[in-house]
Amino acid sequence: ILCHDHWKPYLSYECGHALCNAHHQRELQWVIDFRKQKWAKSMQTLLTTINKKTHEAGGMLSEERQKHYIAEYRTVIKLAKNECPLTVASIGHKGKVAQTKERNRLDRLADYEDETLLFMKKANVPFTNNAAERDIRMAKAQQKISGCFRSMSGAKYFCRIRSYLLTSNKRGHSSFAQIVKLFESDDAN
Repeated sequence: ILCHDHWKPYLSYECGHALCNAHHQRELQWVIDFRKQKWAKSMQTLLTTINKKTHEAGGMLSEERQKHYIAEYRTVIKLAKNECPLTVASIGHKGKVAQTKERNRLDRLADYEDETLLFMKKANVPFTNNAAERDIRMAKAQQKISGCFRSMSGAKYFCRIRSYLLTSNKRGHSSFAQIVKLFESDDAN
């Protein structure tokens, strides 16, 4: 299952999809701050609550709780459609009328309900993809600071070391202790 920010090309990958709710939360905050629409705060609060309850339940909600939250989600969407109507074309306008940003965000939440709420249905699906984005940020920073990697082999070494350290951290080991262990082992030759 790929957790992503709804960049359309990702949807062409033949796998399961989950949408990153950190991206949704930031977009909803924009609607709250700049459009003052109440539905966005309701959705933001609901997603935060579902995430908290999912975490408390050990990573997945019971079917009964899922149904409850899906009903709440749909209620917020229904109320939001009243507060955030479709854009109406002006007289004499030709062609397709662009919707507002907030309506596009609302439609995505409505159309991709399953992908948005998948984190509460499957234990291995995260609420956000922020961890993955943080993991690649170091490589992007290295590229930007030095302009690029000096060679392909240098880039490969950087990625191999970074991968080793991140995996160690995710397994609860100290990065420093793992590096020391690596250089002390007989296999390091």
